[in-house]
Amino acid sequence: MNDFLPRLLRNVCFAVIALVGAAMAIVFMVSTAIAIGLLYIVAKLRGKPFGARAYWQQRRGPMHPFTAPGQPYAKAATDVIDVQAREIH
Repeated sequence: MNDFLPRLLRNVCFAVIALVGAAMAIVFMVSTAIAIGLLYIVAKLRGKPFGARAYWQQRRGPMHPFTAPGQPYAKAATDVIDVQAREIH
């Protein structure tokens, strides 16, 4: 009986923290859904496709000097393909 109040207080604190965390996760998911909805509406109004593939092709196209827009990424001759690692004692 002596441990009842501390355990009850600990469980109540844990439940409150869990509920606050769940509420924060719900707020994050709702705000993300709103942001994606706004991006979709803006893309439709501009007449552009909405999707990850279209976004990355648009972003990567003019900036990458070794590929034409819309082409898959091609490895350049200067890309690093070998890395040497040493253990430090």
